[in-house]
Amino acid sequence: MRVVVLGASGNAGTALLRALDAEPGVEDVTAVARRPPQRWASPKVMWQGLDIAKDHLVPTLRGADAVVHLAWLIQPARDLAQCRAVNVDGTRRVMEAVAEAGVPALVYASSVGAYSHGPKDRLVDERWPTNGTPSSFYSRHKAEVERLLDAYERDRPEVRVVRLRPGLIFQRGAASAIRRLFAGPFLPSRLVDPKWIAVVPRHPRLRFQAVHADDVADAYRQAILGDARGAFNIAAGPVLDGSELGRLLQARPVPVPAPVLRWGAAAAFHLRLTPTPAGWVDMALAVPIMDTSRARDVLGWRPRRDAGSALLELLDGIGTSAGSPTPALRPGGDGRLRAREILAGVGRRGPQAGA
Repeated sequence: MRVVVLGASGNAGTALLRALDAEPGVEDVTAVARRPPQRWASPKVMWQGLDIAKDHLVPTLRGADAVVHLAWLIQPARDLAQCRAVNVDGTRRVMEAVAEAGVPALVYASSVGAYSHGPKDRLVDERWPTNGTPSSFYSRHKAEVERLLDAYERDRPEVRVVRLRPGLIFQRGAASAIRRLFAGPFLPSRLVDPKWIAVVPRHPRLRFQAVHADDVADAYRQAILGDARGAFNIAAGPVLDGSELGRLLQARPVPVPAPVLRWGAAAAFHLRLTPTPAGWVDMALAVPIMDTSRARDVLGWRPRRDAGSALLELLDGIGTSAGSPTPALRPGGDGRLRAREILAGVGRRGPQAGA
């Protein structure tokens, strides 16, 4: 079996390459990224440098048994035209290329962020509306691609389409990249050590789900190898909220009103202290808590790590400036690399812009 992974150098992509390397049913993997690594340990994986927003994709996809589309820009958040060119227009180009190349399966990385405002006190399944959070460009783009896929499934029934909608994805190897993408250059990495975290925010709607990257990769692996179609929620327990975070980090939960959370994020973004606009707070407060029963029943998927241990692994990785050997996940946090982040505009340009 031959698999093409688009956006292979990022958080989920590197975990998926590890999973496919260990999978005997997959003989050949073409890993596609805008900036491929110079070295990779697996002889099964062949890297190719392509930009899904600009380059001709059909020759790379032709002959594949499945295409996994993970490529997505989170940064530069101050250049929404560039983000949309990759996230929405680039995805449309991928879909067209899959059809032209005759690939029988397309597995797409959607997100909990595609969901409309929903409940935090009960679980929702994959039928919950996917209209996104209007103030979040990430959520809007995910919702727009969901509509593209609706039409694609209707017009191209010969292509088996799978959509995975994971919660937050954590792993040590993505720690430096996650710090760059969301916190920016001014957060001292060592302060992320749980021993220095004395308080955590608590709000009734600040409840979220997470999953380890290796478990997400296993869900992609099973989607590739099986015959399932449709959407699947992917998350591990427990749900992380102020009380659970306080227990994990031995910190005190402090009630914080939603306007204060949003104002803080908006002010930091406006002052170019972080690359993260306030729409991320809006999305976090809006998205529902997902029921993962369908992934368990149809894919046979089970997370091997809980959400709390995945978060602790990430925090430890940020504290030690951990990373992976791809340009998107490069380790580091020293003065020279922090200076580059500042010069890049803290959300204005995209050398740290994801897979």
